[in-house]
Amino acid sequence: MSTVPAAPAGAATLSPYRWVVLFACWLSFTLTSVDRSTWGPASVFVGDDLAVPLASLGVFATAYYVGYVISNALGGIGTDRLGGRLMLSVSLFGAGAFMTLFGSTTSATVGIAVQALVGLFAGADYSAGIRLVASWFPASQLGLPMGIFVTATSLGTAIANSVVPAMIAWHGWGTSYHVFGVISMVLAVLLFFVLRPGPMLDGGPEVAGAVPPAATERSRSSWAAMLANRNLVLTAIAGFGGFWGLYGFITWANALMIKGHGIAPATAGAVVAIFAITAVVVKPIVGFVSDRFFGGARRMPAALILALFVVTLLAFGSLSSPTGFLWLAPLLGAAAYGWTPLLVALVPRLVPSAVTGTASGFANAFWQLGSVIVPLAVGASYAATGSFMVAFVTLAAGPALGAVVMLAVRERRPDRSGADVAGVR
Repeated sequence: MSTVPAAPAGAATLSPYRWVVLFACWLSFTLTSVDRSTWGPASVFVGDDLAVPLASLGVFATAYYVGYVISNALGGIGTDRLGGRLMLSVSLFGAGAFMTLFGSTTSATVGIAVQALVGLFAGADYSAGIRLVASWFPASQLGLPMGIFVTATSLGTAIANSVVPAMIAWHGWGTSYHVFGVISMVLAVLLFFVLRPGPMLDGGPEVAGAVPPAATERSRSSWAAMLANRNLVLTAIAGFGGFWGLYGFITWANALMIKGHGIAPATAGAVVAIFAITAVVVKPIVGFVSDRFFGGARRMPAALILALFVVTLLAFGSLSSPTGFLWLAPLLGAAAYGWTPLLVALVPRLVPSAVTGTASGFANAFWQLGSVIVPLAVGASYAATGSFMVAFVTLAAGPALGAVVMLAVRERRPDRSGADVAGVR
């Protein structure tokens, strides 16, 4: 494994290679996001093929997110112990392999199990990317790179909703899973030879070249420290609410528009694609503005954007025409994704950098619990009432919780050198 000599914290900001690392991590995260988002436009057709009723389609998404949450929780620890490069490559390759397998399934039961395995591999990609990016950028300058990094989730959604409907019309829903699965596996192999860690790792395994003898004990104490960190736990709860609304929308928007209002599948896909494309622009802007004009503050901007997310979800739920959905999609996308770079950049400031991977995995695992529960909650509310609006009220409950909880977070500011001051190293 490649190593980088220890260097002062400011040195990494001078290396052009940090942008290569950011691009590589972003590209990997984009592919796992495409893998995840393919379900939205494909779900109705998978349900028809496998004889699964609409209200039960959420089980597939929930199975994915169960695996995803487990992967985030364990992947963060694995990233800190084994290194971001290895974990990222294994994550992307495994997700691609099981995506390819899902594209050939003819059984609902097998399909649900395979979706769980896709999520189990895909989840480790997040914490591995965060650790690699944070190893090259100082904490005071993480807003912009993290804003760029997390555009991957919205870009993945936009790609899936732009391309998958055409693939389905051309050769069936399985083709999209085969194509994106193979691309993921090829990219995983290439990135293994491109990536290397930066100098801001506090003597972690990628610098030392071996797992320390006390690594297992330290992992246990790290998890205890995560749970004892009040601000990290509150940030995790706020993200849970935000992801409840975000991935609930991504999972259900296509099906709800198609079945609830008779919108054409291509139009529904266009609405979700516009929703996601907007975020590709908004995320870096939000990260840059919080770095440049708010001194790196994340708490209040995140709370305000989450509150706007509530309002736009309720407004979307009150609409019924394709034109209305298309016009509101950009604003909804900006609100749905705008808070994410703020919370992602906040987490490394709340913990010592030696456990950045563990903390990021812990936070994202908790955030993704919202993604696990919301497909079933929205499916149940729509099945019980048949109301498009009730489904969106259910979605809006999550970011409402997140906005309130975010107000109670006390964020720590980095010192002038950009070093982490959230804990003793």
